[in-house]
Amino acid sequence: MKRFAVLLIIIFGVLALAGCGARSEDGAGKNDAGQKEKMVVKFSHVVAENTPKGTACIMFEELAEKYTDGKVDVQVFPNSQLYNDDEVLAAVQQNNVQLAAPATSKVSKLFTEWTIFDFPFAFMDEAAVQAAMESEAIGGKLFGMLKEQQLLGLAMWDNGFKQMSLDVHPLYLPEDFQGQKFRVMSSKVLEAQFDALGGNPVPMPFSEVYSALEQGVIDGQENTLSNIYSKKFHEVQKYMTISNHGYLGYAVITNAEFWEGLDPDVRAGLEKALNETTQWVRDNAARLNQESLDKINADGTLEEIHELTPEQKEKWVEATDIVYDQFKDEVGEDLIKAIKDLRK
Repeated sequence: MKRFAVLLIIIFGVLALAGCGARSEDGAGKNDAGQKEKMVVKFSHVVAENTPKGTACIMFEELAEKYTDGKVDVQVFPNSQLYNDDEVLAAVQQNNVQLAAPATSKVSKLFTEWTIFDFPFAFMDEAAVQAAMESEAIGGKLFGMLKEQQLLGLAMWDNGFKQMSLDVHPLYLPEDFQGQKFRVMSSKVLEAQFDALGGNPVPMPFSEVYSALEQGVIDGQENTLSNIYSKKFHEVQKYMTISNHGYLGYAVITNAEFWEGLDPDVRAGLEKALNETTQWVRDNAARLNQESLDKINADGTLEEIHELTPEQKEKWVEATDIVYDQFKDEVGEDLIKAIKDLRK
C-alpha cells in the first residue's frame, strides 16, 4: 500500500512537471484560466517620479498598456530601485531590464562621441537640441552606433538645461569656482569643464549626491531645476546660479534583440506610446523646470538665486571653450563642427 502511494506521488509529480514544461514553451505562457500572461517590460531609471523623465515613464507605462490592448505589463522602477546610472546600460544589454533612459553622458562610456551633449554652451535652447537629434550628422550618427553593443536608441527625452549651485559663495564669474568641489556625472568632458572653470570635479552617482552635499564631501553640483527640487539639493546649498550652461537629456534605449523580436502589433503599440510620450516631454520639460524653480523660490532655503548677465555668461563661455579643442580627436571634428554650426 505504501509503495502504491509513493507511486501515485511520483506520477502526479511527473504530470505537474510536464504541465509546467508545456506552459514554458508557449512564448508568453498561460495562466490557470488558459489566457496568455502579459509580457513584462521593465523600465529602470534613477530620478524621482515628479521630474520630466519620471513623469514621462509613468505616461509611457499607461499608454503602452493601452495601445497593446493589455498584452504588455510595463513596470517602472524609479529612484535607482533596480540599477544606478552607472549600471543600467549593462542591464539593458543583458536584457535584465528592457528599457532605460540614461543621461547621454552615461552612453559616452560606450561611445565617446556621445560626450558631445556634455559640451558647455553647446545648445542655445531645446529647439537646437531637437534639430541636432533629428539631423543625420548628429542624431543619425549617434543612434546608429548603439547596435554595435546590442542596444537600440528609440528616442531622446529632454530634461532641460543645468544650473549651478554652491554652498560657499555665489557663482558669478569663473574665478568663483576656484578650489571648490563639484559633483559631476562620470564624463571626461564634464570634468574638463570644471577644470577650465577652476573647480575640482568629483564623479559620483546621482543617488549619492544629496548625502555628499549634506556631509560636505562636495561643495556644489550642476543639475536641472526639476532634479534639484525633487532631490532637495537646494535644502543643502546656499547659492544657485541660473546659467543654462549645459544640456541634460536622456536617450531612451532598449535591447536590440528584444525589440526586434517583438510581435509586430506589440511593437507598433509600444512605438505609438513612445512617440506620444516623447512629444509630451518636448512640450512640457521646460514648464516642469519652471515650476520647480517657483517651488525652490517659495521654499526660501537658498540665500540667493542669481541669473547670469550676458556679460557674465560670455566670461563662462570664454573660459570653457578650451574643452572643444581638448576633445576634438575623441569626439570627432565632424561632430564638433556640426554642434558649433548649430550654436551660431
